[in-house]
Amino acid sequence: MVNRGNERYFDYFINILLILLAVISVFPLLYVFAVSITPYSEVLRNGGFVLIPRRITFEAYKALFGMDAIPRAFLVTSFVTVMSTLINLVLTVLMAYTLSRKHLVGRSFFIFLIVFTMMFGGGLIPTYLVVKGTGLLNTVWAMIIPGAMSTWNVLVVKTFFESLPEELFESGRIDGAGEFTVLLRLALPLSIPVLMTIGLFCVVGSWNTFFSAVYYITDPGLNPLQVIIRGLLLSSEQMEYNADIVLPTTTLQMASVVAASLPVIVVYPFVQKHLTKGMLIGAVKG
Repeated sequence: MVNRGNERYFDYFINILLILLAVISVFPLLYVFAVSITPYSEVLRNGGFVLIPRRITFEAYKALFGMDAIPRAFLVTSFVTVMSTLINLVLTVLMAYTLSRKHLVGRSFFIFLIVFTMMFGGGLIPTYLVVKGTGLLNTVWAMIIPGAMSTWNVLVVKTFFESLPEELFESGRIDGAGEFTVLLRLALPLSIPVLMTIGLFCVVGSWNTFFSAVYYITDPGLNPLQVIIRGLLLSSEQMEYNADIVLPTTTLQMASVVAASLPVIVVYPFVQKHLTKGMLIGAVKG
C-alpha cells in the first residue's frame, strides 16, 4: 500500500518545481516590460536591471507607434497571420480528411509523398526560384503561399479523423449526404479542439514570420513586424522623438519586444483549454 505521506510530499515537490519553472518563464517578460516603461535615467541608476519601476513613462511606446514603419508593419503582419492561418486550416482539413478515407484510390502513395517531404526538401535556392517564377517575389503572398500547408499538421488531423467512428460517416451517407456535407456537418464540429491547436501553431508561426520576408521581400513597405523589430534591436544609436526627448535605444527595444509579443500572449488564454485536448486526441499513433 502506497504511503499517503510520501504522496503528499511528492505533490509538494512537484508544485514547488512547477512554481519555479513558471517564475523562470515569466521573469524575462516582466523584466522586458518593466524596462520599457521605466525612464532611462532610472535604468542606468540601477545598472540596467529594473523589475519594479519607481516611475512610469510611456514615451518609448509613443515613439514606437509614432514611427511610420511600425503601424504599417502591424498591418502587414496581421494580414499575413490571418490569411496564413485560414489557408493553412482549409488546406489541412481538406487534405487530412481525404487521406483519412480508407477507400481512397492511391491513398498509400499520397501518404508516402507527404511523409517524403518531411525528410527531404528542395532547399532554399530552388524554393526561391519557385517563388520568383510564380511572381510572388516582393509581394505579401510570398510570406503566405510557400508555407500554406504543414505536413505535420496534415498527419495530426488525418489521425484524428481516422479515430472518429466510421458508423458516424456511414449514417450521414445513408441520409444522402455527400462527402463535403459529411465533412462540414459531422467531422468538423467534432474536430474543434485539434483545429484550435493547429490554428494556434499557425498564428504563432505566422505572427513571428521573419525568414520568408528576409528571403523574398525587398520593399520596405512590406516588411513584417519582426523584421522592423530586428532593425531596432540591432540599432545602437539614440533616437529622437518630437525633437525634444531623447529616447535611448534600449528602452525602445524593450517596448518593441513587448508590442510584438503582446498579441500572441493575449490570444493564448482563449485557446489554451483546447491545446492539451487537441494534442492528445490528434496525436500521431505508432
